[in-house]
Amino acid sequence: MAVSLDKQEIRKALEGITVPGEGENMVASGAVRNIQVFGDEVVVDITIKNPSLQARKKTEVSILQTIHREVYEKAKIKVNVTVDAPAKKPAGNTIRGKAIPGIDNIIAVASGKGGVGKSTVTANLAVTLAQMGFRVGLLDADIYGPSIPIMFDVAGEKPLAVEVAGKSRMRPVENYGVKVLSIGFFTEPDQAVIWRGPMAAKALNQMIFDAHWGELDFLLVDLPPGTGDIHLSIMQSLPITGAVVVSTPQQIALADARKGVAMFRQEAIRVPVLGLVENMAYFTPAELPDNQYYIFGRHGARNLAEDLDIPFLGEIPLVQGIREASDVGRPAALQEGTPTREAFEELTRRTVRELVARNESLPPTRAIEITTMAGCEAVKKS
Repeated sequence: MAVSLDKQEIRKALEGITVPGEGENMVASGAVRNIQVFGDEVVVDITIKNPSLQARKKTEVSILQTIHREVYEKAKIKVNVTVDAPAKKPAGNTIRGKAIPGIDNIIAVASGKGGVGKSTVTANLAVTLAQMGFRVGLLDADIYGPSIPIMFDVAGEKPLAVEVAGKSRMRPVENYGVKVLSIGFFTEPDQAVIWRGPMAAKALNQMIFDAHWGELDFLLVDLPPGTGDIHLSIMQSLPITGAVVVSTPQQIALADARKGVAMFRQEAIRVPVLGLVENMAYFTPAELPDNQYYIFGRHGARNLAEDLDIPFLGEIPLVQGIREASDVGRPAALQEGTPTREAFEELTRRTVRELVARNESLPPTRAIEITTMAGCEAVKKS
């Protein structure tokens, strides 16, 4: 028996779907551009404002499930859904501030609180990108607690001077295919960095703009925990392409991660959040490799990502080998054939995918300009 499909019935079913982040159903919001029926085949074209892959996929799945549930069963009709996000044309002079010649993408890695493994994730993300063939730099912007030199086994190194176009520049220290600069190269192991904000900002600017980074596909910036002066200095100095936020699954960490995402979403900042990473997601003992114990809670960061309508980039297990690898200066992602390496590779692939989608649909990020104390306070309190 031929299938009889009614276009109006399909439209009515779509009224029950809310577009991610838009607050009203897709028919009322104007997201539905086209509905066509060809025998037993339905074609639906949708345009949503959110350009992320997660939002587009979530919308597509909701449409398929709704039509099959409320209009006709899945086995008897075919539904083709196309979900697009309008590309925003870059305006003239979109980047204010000082871009770094030769660097294509700048990714800030942040966390709401300390101790969640932000630097570990940054280090492993960097080496995985390098292994995939990208040109990678890493700026350790954690002025008061630099750990990247230890993680890359270069704690005793010093950046050398190199002359570029008649000017003396710092040449970053390189290991595992990653160019690294850190305040840790310029201090003694037992020396505390006791600097006020302006002095810390000056040191960062020197490492950013007085360095010879060369040609890079990615510059990763390992930010300090929290939301403070250093974060503002970085975002005032650089046009950050996107941010990655790291958290553990426990509620106390998630509460601070939520604030970290809110900082990047501030009207004065507006740095796209590429996604959320759940570190220490579960514990797997070496003697029981198939077991997973959710010590800090289960899927906390995944649920937060869904709640905030941002991509979930992946989960990294709590494994003794990751800690040991960091301590000896050889990131765990370099260990071939391990579940840890697979986890970091998947995280890296998702990050790159989200960054490509961001670059296709959004103009370059502006380096922010905050000129009043009121503006600064508003950002700090977010």
